[in-house]
Amino acid sequence: MSSWILKAMLGAGAVVLIQALALSKNFFLAGLVPLFPTFALISHYLVGTQRAVGDLKETILFGMGSLVPYFLYLGALYMLVERFRLPVALAVATAVWTVSAVALVVLWGRS
Repeated sequence: MSSWILKAMLGAGAVVLIQALALSKNFFLAGLVPLFPTFALISHYLVGTQRAVGDLKETILFGMGSLVPYFLYLGALYMLVERFRLPVALAVATAVWTVSAVALVVLWGRS
């Protein structure tokens, strides 16, 4: 149970850091913090200690593929943010991420 608390604290720490950066003169760095591999480190450690190396390598490759939905989310948000209110732009960009992530999972499952 204590490992769950540590994971929750890491997530909360990331949110606090993002908020602090968003209010600073270097506000753009708030976009870099979510890309720090906090959760990837946890994921890779857990898979790497509980599964075979081949499974870890597949997890790593899938993680590389997961950059595509994130890129599409950012692209959609970039194009929509000046055309719509922010909540609408975020919702549509999130829908783009969701559709592309589902496509990634389906395509990955077929390989």
